[in-house]
Amino acid sequence: MSAQIPVSKTISRRKLLVRTSGLTAALSATALGVYGCSDGSGNGQASNDTALEAIKAAVEPTIQGDVAAMAIRNPSEDLGGLTFNDSNGRPITMADTGAKVRLVNLWATWCAPCREEMPYLETLQAERGGDEFGVVAISVDGGGPEKPRNFYQEIGLTTLPFYHDPSIGVFTELKKQSLAFGLPVTLLIDQQNRVIANMNGPAQWASPDAFAMIDAAITAAKST
Repeated sequence: MSAQIPVSKTISRRKLLVRTSGLTAALSATALGVYGCSDGSGNGQASNDTALEAIKAAVEPTIQGDVAAMAIRNPSEDLGGLTFNDSNGRPITMADTGAKVRLVNLWATWCAPCREEMPYLETLQAERGGDEFGVVAISVDGGGPEKPRNFYQEIGLTTLPFYHDPSIGVFTELKKQSLAFGLPVTLLIDQQNRVIANMNGPAQWASPDAFAMIDAAITAAKST
């Protein structure tokens, strides 16, 4: 691929919190393509309102243990305009992935920590995926979709939807907004595509801590 994104150091699951909390990897080369994040009135605009703040208030106490590296985002960027490809190779936006709470994850087959956490994301999607929540895992592997698709088959991912951004435009845009520094990158967003919390580095997404955080976001979003 034409650009290299730094990869977080693979770590033991038990020490995941300690080592990912200080992640400071930096992008080492310029990625190709930049896509806009917009609420229709500008690029990458931050947005806050009472409903979003209520979701953040519900989520914040649950950020601990295996997901303690997540951080509530203030102000909250609107990611609805981020563009990438769906499973059929057609361009879509983040807004097209559904008006629900979502855990957005950027990954690549050459990123060892990314590969390790993909089965956890599969489990999270299987356990919580539906009308109120979904995992949006976006491969940033360069070239065609064959390599990441083969990885899905290799480890038996059948529930996790497939998305691909070969231009790395999504990562580049998130980096501009100080949301991405290395892979993997994970963001929790609300029904209106606004960032609730984010982190850089891997996590155990099939853990009780992760489920508690997701459940808090879903419950709060339903009441807003």
